[in-house]
Amino acid sequence: MRKRTRRRTGMLVLASVTAAYLALYGMLQNNMQVFAKSEDEIVLRVCNWEEYIDTGDWDEEERIELDNGVEIFGEKPLYEDFEDWYFETYGRRVRVEYSCFGTNEDLYNQLNLGDTYDLVCPSEYMIMKLMAEGRLEPYSDTFYDENNKCNYYINNVSPYIYNVMNTNEINGERWSKYAAGYMWGITGVLYNPEAVTQEDASSWKIFADTRLKRQVALKDNVRDSYFAALGILKADLLTGEEFRSAPDYTKRLEDEMNDTSQETIDEAQALLEQLMGNIYSLETDSGKADMVSGKIVADYQWSGDAVYAMDQADEDDFELCFSVPEEGANLWFDGWVMLKDGIYGSADSEKQKHAAEAFVNYVSRPESAVRNMYYVGYTSSIAGAQGDNTIFEYINWCYGAEDSEPDTISYPLGYFFSGDSADERYVITASSQQIDRQLYAQYPPEETLKRTVVMRYFNEETSKAINQMWINVRCFDINDVPLAAWFAVLAVFLLIVRKIYGKVA
Repeated sequence: MRKRTRRRTGMLVLASVTAAYLALYGMLQNNMQVFAKSEDEIVLRVCNWEEYIDTGDWDEEERIELDNGVEIFGEKPLYEDFEDWYFETYGRRVRVEYSCFGTNEDLYNQLNLGDTYDLVCPSEYMIMKLMAEGRLEPYSDTFYDENNKCNYYINNVSPYIYNVMNTNEINGERWSKYAAGYMWGITGVLYNPEAVTQEDASSWKIFADTRLKRQVALKDNVRDSYFAALGILKADLLTGEEFRSAPDYTKRLEDEMNDTSQETIDEAQALLEQLMGNIYSLETDSGKADMVSGKIVADYQWSGDAVYAMDQADEDDFELCFSVPEEGANLWFDGWVMLKDGIYGSADSEKQKHAAEAFVNYVSRPESAVRNMYYVGYTSSIAGAQGDNTIFEYINWCYGAEDSEPDTISYPLGYFFSGDSADERYVITASSQQIDRQLYAQYPPEETLKRTVVMRYFNEETSKAINQMWINVRCFDINDVPLAAWFAVLAVFLLIVRKIYGKVA
């Protein structure tokens, strides 16, 4: 495997600086709008996750030279390159107002508070929620015209990802009608093989293992931690031979890992309260650093962040690995969606929508996808058109074995690139050390993906129950407070009131 210079190295320290830069950039753009805007200029308002697009400014030694002759180099932020490309291609000026959000819930709150965007990139469950609420603008039929050479998305999206988008629905409408895939991945267990066996890391039960007390970490969000809890609660069922061999295994697995009955929520709360005494922390971003520093030996992790942590550990000359639990894992993706409020709140909705769809197409170019993967560390939904093997060559550049390596494996990726696992054009000869490591995390084998499911969005009633459960876990369950304790609190309150009243009198 070639040595990669990860663009995100040090981003944990620089995250606030990056966010401040982007915020300042947006303010300056807004303040200069009155001076810079011409009659034909389109202002495209894009909101994306922090650190989720290539910002350019690469050093010369970071230039990527692939075996197919393609060179990748980022000079300017990708959204600024899009502005130039749009003018050259369509003869109209577009200016991107680029801003960021921290979580799906942050984005949702921003929208409810009146922030207006044309194009946003939430995760699958938030896309489902926005679809159900009727807030999204469908993509044009022309966006999916494969004969249009500028339609990079439909001509380059992975067959695997496109199938996921086409076979999942909300209220009878396919996701692909409203969303275009950007990044994707799965969840699993990042672990230190010196302290944890692969067998232990292949089950969500690792987070309940008392031998690892205060050495494991879960995610500080209800969806991921609830998913892990279900994996533990239903482990015997999910790993049973009868269940695994059922003809409708995928559908049954999806139903079980999306079980939100009140009985199951109560059982999950009891388990999570128990786990709180065993874990080191609930974390959102610190788990990577805690794994690299050795504070913990196993962490619930998204595949992209797992790759980042493994890369950092490699630089410190020790190994981390990634495992997908046998009970099942979460298949997630982030996708571009257009908001009706933004598109139809503009002076010319037709031009606004065209610019938004063009932006999605531009970031779906193979060169753009490579730049983003190099910078972000996550896996693009883009595979490359037939005859354009830039993405595959980049993966081979990252993980392909050197000619002198004696111990190698054949790693098939046809399911992602052509839709055929047996396609010999998409087989990487990788070091055997890549088993359960970066390549496995970024592009899990097709057999592994068969035990992954999308976690559905919660409707209003279910969200209320799940969120209350999480509050109880994070704090305490108010219903568990003994009656005597309430009387004691009341007595103290009355005593305080009496003393205050006495002083005033």
